[in-house]
Amino acid sequence: MAMVTSGKDLGKGGIDVGKYVRYTPEQVEALERVYSECPKPSSMRRQQLIRECPILSNIEPKQIKVWFQNRRCREKQRKEASRLQTVNRKLTAMNKLLMEENDRLQKQVSQLVYENGYMRQQLHTASVATTDPSCESVVTSGQHHQQQNPTPQHPQRDANNPAGLLAIAEETLAEFLSKATGTAVDWVQMVGMKPGPDSIGIIAVSHNCSGVAARACGLVSLEPTKVAEILKDRPSWFRDCRSLDVLTVIPTGNGGNIELIYMQTYAPTTLASARDFWTLRYTTGLEDGSLVICERSLTPTTGGPAGPPAPNFVRADMLPSGYLIRPCEGGGSMIHIVDHVDLDAWSVPEVLRPLYESPKILAQKMTIAALRHIRQIALETSGEVVYGGGRQPAVLRNFSQRLSRGFNDAVNGFADDGWSLLGNDGVEDVTIVINSSPSKLLGTNVNSSGMFSSFGGGILCAKASMLLQNVPPALLVRFLREHRSEWADCGVDAYSAASLRASPYAVPGGRVNGGFFGGQVILPLAHTVEHEEFLEVIRLEGHGFGHDDVVLGRDMYLLQLCSGVDENAVGACAQLVFAPIDESFADDAPLLPSGFRVIPLDPKTETPAATRTLDLASTLEVGSGAASRPNSDSASNAYNQRSVLTIAFQFTYENHLRENVAAMARQYVRSVVASVQRVAMAITPSRLGAHIGTKNPPGSPEALTLARWISRSYRFHTGVELLRADTQAGDSLLKLLWHHTDAIMCCSLKASPVFTFANQAGLDMLETTLVALQDINLEKILDDNGRKVLCSEFSKIMQQGFAYLPSGVCLSSMGRPVSYEQALAWKVMNEEDSPHCLAFMFMNWSFV
Repeated sequence: MAMVTSGKDLGKGGIDVGKYVRYTPEQVEALERVYSECPKPSSMRRQQLIRECPILSNIEPKQIKVWFQNRRCREKQRKEASRLQTVNRKLTAMNKLLMEENDRLQKQVSQLVYENGYMRQQLHTASVATTDPSCESVVTSGQHHQQQNPTPQHPQRDANNPAGLLAIAEETLAEFLSKATGTAVDWVQMVGMKPGPDSIGIIAVSHNCSGVAARACGLVSLEPTKVAEILKDRPSWFRDCRSLDVLTVIPTGNGGNIELIYMQTYAPTTLASARDFWTLRYTTGLEDGSLVICERSLTPTTGGPAGPPAPNFVRADMLPSGYLIRPCEGGGSMIHIVDHVDLDAWSVPEVLRPLYESPKILAQKMTIAALRHIRQIALETSGEVVYGGGRQPAVLRNFSQRLSRGFNDAVNGFADDGWSLLGNDGVEDVTIVINSSPSKLLGTNVNSSGMFSSFGGGILCAKASMLLQNVPPALLVRFLREHRSEWADCGVDAYSAASLRASPYAVPGGRVNGGFFGGQVILPLAHTVEHEEFLEVIRLEGHGFGHDDVVLGRDMYLLQLCSGVDENAVGACAQLVFAPIDESFADDAPLLPSGFRVIPLDPKTETPAATRTLDLASTLEVGSGAASRPNSDSASNAYNQRSVLTIAFQFTYENHLRENVAAMARQYVRSVVASVQRVAMAITPSRLGAHIGTKNPPGSPEALTLARWISRSYRFHTGVELLRADTQAGDSLLKLLWHHTDAIMCCSLKASPVFTFANQAGLDMLETTLVALQDINLEKILDDNGRKVLCSEFSKIMQQGFAYLPSGVCLSSMGRPVSYEQALAWKVMNEEDSPHCLAFMFMNWSFV
């Protein structure tokens, strides 16, 4: 049967074929082979095709051109139809999810209305009873009611009795489903988590329940069995999971199984003990085809066997939790996740209890992390996520997990990993621990890596934790990442880099002045779908650094993991972890992570005196301006934000140099703590105003005045409006200037000009913040050609008021090259028409 193409096709350039063309199956097969190799062949390639395929000799080249055009059009339509079908399936599933959520909320409202009416009746009865001499009977009847509903007690159930464990499992299943799809917990939706086809899902946290709980509902394009496999592998996505051991597996008659699990988790800071869990996990299927994985702790109250003892852990309680995984029509799964735990908050210092009492922190660490991990795997499986550098996504994920795990190991310093405490120097602000069995942490390949010499040695970790007041965790970590030179010591970096080589190395005794590094360049490797975490290589550019036996005239490299820098993520932990690597960057290279972790503490109502005791900067001279506080409620909440910062740095040592390395590490961590305190002082909203360092423009009178001067001077010199505003109000001009698409920045008129202002595009281009902008001078960002052009045009700018600069390349504060099509420089005049500063506008800029 002959194949027929559509008649009277129009090719590019308006080619009118004007007739029907029939293709035989052999001709179509030949054309399809070429299309699979080259969907858009050139004219010469089409002519070559006719010569090489005799079966196409009776077809004109124009007809073949039209065939390829039509084929590309059909392919595009097919892809678009497939995309729309996928979106439609997502919307249908999300609509079903939202309808179920709406039904659940209606039940919750009905229950609350009933409880409200009942409470009103009780209050009315109590008020009447207070005037009645028989009020004692009311109290007695209340006590009798409580006695009728005691907490259910279960008899002790033996691990060898599957029937008893199955009864616990079925109870766990029922309680979990009542939380996942019912009203057993009063759920409140987290701020900023809006449902939609491209959102992570519906996220809610508990309100006024025992322990803390979080719940998530979402859609993923993986089948239920694959989702269940990923979720059960908790160490692969739960970064706080140290170990998970399945001690017993009991098959059940319905095709599922019961597992007895012992899990250890890391402590988030050095100031508290780690938690462990002894749980029963039940996996089963429901009649509607759904898969359920539910779990709860086994305690004397629930019954069941006792768990293994662990002297260095605090036993936490997992209340009925789990995963409901339902298949979607057309593929994919709908997931309901519930995490409900009691972390025994009373066993930690009072100031740290918010870490263990916050359902938002639980949601970020466990619930949202699980959903994000599944979405990441789904996108990688479908090929939608492609990373450069030739490394597979699983390899890059492994790097991230190893960095996070190595940092957690350093913070916790478990004795069974080989860590032991080293004596201090009389001041207990920095803890020093050593590990003489590094193979337990770094693996068996550590001995062949050259990290430890023939003298013998181990790993030394210096760590400290402190409380911060009024410092946004995301902003602090972002600053530490972008401005490493503000806190890092190049001598210590050189020592860490030299430890990767087998040659002996000296221990720096303090601040090193024998050399310097030219800056840092960030080389992105990978990031998660929502950019909440990214993996990167940091190149520290060396310029002839030398210290004693260390001569390092080449660049150094760090593998770095940064997460939690989104200031809108409620309860998210901000973290910066890095480890030295060599140029080979092998997949199994040993990593020795160090870094920072900042965890927000939920604000609580406190007296001013209590608040001040937590301000670590209170012992420093902050000036009279720090005492002023705004009057608005929103501002007062910002000033009561607290967070806990944990710092840990790891170093290798040789046995005969252990004390020297310990002294160096202790001094270094103290210097880093002092640097972080200075940074925290600089970026705290009480010093800068609530808008500094955020995406919103500063609203000080000085900024409003500067915006007016910039706009007026631009109009005066060029005759064109820079900011087209309907009103000339200062705040409107500042807002337009701040959100202008081109990078606009101002620098001082000095011998060495430094930047004094930049709009949001300018800050993005320079990769900095308003806080650090004043540390950047103009010469640092311009290349040689840019400096020459500016010098030649400077007199023109001062005489005529402005000058256009040709396209070129400049450098961000991170050392990344930035290209721009054109730049404009103009002189900014103040109210007395005197030169105030120099303004630049870089147009159509982009990172190279």
